[in-house]
Amino acid sequence: MEVRAKKALGQHFLTDQKVARAIVDALQCPGPVLEIGPGMGVLTQYLLQREDVDLKLVEIDGESVEYLLAHFPGMQGRLLQADFLTLRLEKLFPERFAVIGNFPYNISSQIFFKILDHRERIPEVVCMIQKEVAERIAEAPGSKTYGILSVLLQAWYDIEYLFSVGSGCFAPPPKVESAVIRLRRNGRTSLGCDEALFKTIVKTAFGQRRKMLRNPLKPLVAAKAQREGWTAEETAAFLEQAVFSERPEKLSVEDFIDLTLLLS
Repeated sequence: MEVRAKKALGQHFLTDQKVARAIVDALQCPGPVLEIGPGMGVLTQYLLQREDVDLKLVEIDGESVEYLLAHFPGMQGRLLQADFLTLRLEKLFPERFAVIGNFPYNISSQIFFKILDHRERIPEVVCMIQKEVAERIAEAPGSKTYGILSVLLQAWYDIEYLFSVGSGCFAPPPKVESAVIRLRRNGRTSLGCDEALFKTIVKTAFGQRRKMLRNPLKPLVAAKAQREGWTAEETAAFLEQAVFSERPEKLSVEDFIDLTLLLS
C-alpha cells in the first residue's frame, strides 16, 4: 500500500533516509514529542527508535493514517487523525512538548503562529519547510528577507538554520528547495510591552516594507496623538524621531519592543 501525495494538502513525501535520520537526530529535547504530518512515517520510524521520546502524531490525511496503522505496530493511541491548526493542544499535552515534522509548505506560517500561541509549552521545534521561508525566519535584521515571522519567532525562540534539502529527496519533487531549522525557546518570559500592539506594529510595518516607518505607522501615531491630546505640531515633532526614518527590516526584536513602548 502506498499513499498518494495530495496537492491540496501540500504533500511531498521525503524519501531520503539520511535526511530523515538527520532531522530526527536534530531533536534535542527529550520527553513528549508531537510529529505533525507523518505521511508514510519516514521520520516516525526513527522517532520510535528513540527511548527518550514519548511520541504522538497528528495527521489530517485518512489514507496516511490507514498506512501508518498498518505499518507501525502500536500506533493506536499515539496517532490522531485531525487538523493540527484546529487541535486542542492543551488536551493532548497537559505538560511541555516538542514539535517535529515535515510541515506542509502551504500552511507552514499558520503552524508557526499556532506554535507561538503555545510557546510556553513548546520548548523546541525541528521542522523542514520551504528554504525561502527557513532563510526568512532565521535571518538577522538588515536582510531583504527579514520579515514578520522573523521578528515574531525570534522574540521567543533562538533559531538555527541546520541544512538545505534538494527537491530530489522527495516524491513527488517539489518545485522549491527545502531546509531544516531548529527553534529553541529563549529565556524571554515577557516582552515588557503590550504584546497585541507589538504584533500589530510588526505586521503593519512590514505591510509597507519598502517605506520608512512613519508611513505605515501613521494611523497608530494618530491614535496615540488623539489619546494624548497632541497638537499637529507635537505630532509632527514626535514623527521626527530617528526610528520613524528607518525601514522595518532594519529593526531588531528589541527595537520593535522599544517602538511598541513609544506608541503605547
